[in-house]
Amino acid sequence: MSNPEFPDILIWAIPFFIACIGLELLWLKYHPIKDAYTVKDGATSLVMGSGMSVFDIATKAVNLIFLMWVWQFAFFDLRDHMSLIWVVLIALVADDFMYYWKHFLYHKSRWFWATHVVHHSSEHYNLTTALRQPWTNLISGTVVLAVPLVLLGIHPLILFFVGALNLLYQFWFHTETIDKMPRWFEAVMNTPSHHRVHHGRNARYLDANYAGIFIIWDRMFGTFVPEQAAEKPDYGIVKPLTTFNPLKIAFGEYIAIAKDVFSKGPRFSERIKYIFAAPGFSHDGSRESVAQIKAAYIKENPDQAGTPGLPKS
Repeated sequence: MSNPEFPDILIWAIPFFIACIGLELLWLKYHPIKDAYTVKDGATSLVMGSGMSVFDIATKAVNLIFLMWVWQFAFFDLRDHMSLIWVVLIALVADDFMYYWKHFLYHKSRWFWATHVVHHSSEHYNLTTALRQPWTNLISGTVVLAVPLVLLGIHPLILFFVGALNLLYQFWFHTETIDKMPRWFEAVMNTPSHHRVHHGRNARYLDANYAGIFIIWDRMFGTFVPEQAAEKPDYGIVKPLTTFNPLKIAFGEYIAIAKDVFSKGPRFSERIKYIFAAPGFSHDGSRESVAQIKAAYIKENPDQAGTPGLPKS
């Protein structure tokens, strides 16, 4: 990403990230929010973010080589038909659409969840949580989702640039210090309120609000759940990691997959499901899927059936 037209803005943004975290801490000093921060959790998130920056060098190199190979098969080059600014704007929207489905996949298949779980592992919600990023993006293989965009004429370097813009946008809404944005903004854009839902492990909030920049994708595809004033998100994952060890956080789910695959009892098809089925799959019914968690909640709270994020029965 040394091309001067498309700088690696995430590296440039590091001082901005640090300054914003400092301002958030200063705000919380005078406007406390219970459990907004802990020293160990915040430090762990920063370590995970620093590690991601290192691993991301290899990830970007490999992904760029792959997408540049795909580029030779592109049907056309959008830059031949419109100005660069329009190509970038189109790429930004197209990439965000692709990000929605990538994020959806992260939550629907354990193989991809093994990478993404890192970002959800914190039980606190603040700007350091935005930096709690995985080290295994290369292993996940989600770069293949970008192939259609390249074939349709978006140059890989432009995709890398708008992908960085997408992640940069997502930084600011990892906070509890902002309640609601104006109604028109909440209707179109992803916001702190929307993304707090995504990080909640409450039954109603599980598997919702996958958007990166534009919340309209969730509204279009039926995955939008509004934050409920009466139900604060309980942050984290269904089965807490209970560790601040960066190595365990980064690779723990892959180890858990291996243990399940090579455990005694499952049939071959079930071993494959331990890799690719939705998180919560178990061959013996000892774990619960998101659908089962929501159904169990409705059974205990029948008055909540059909409310946002919960099934009718």
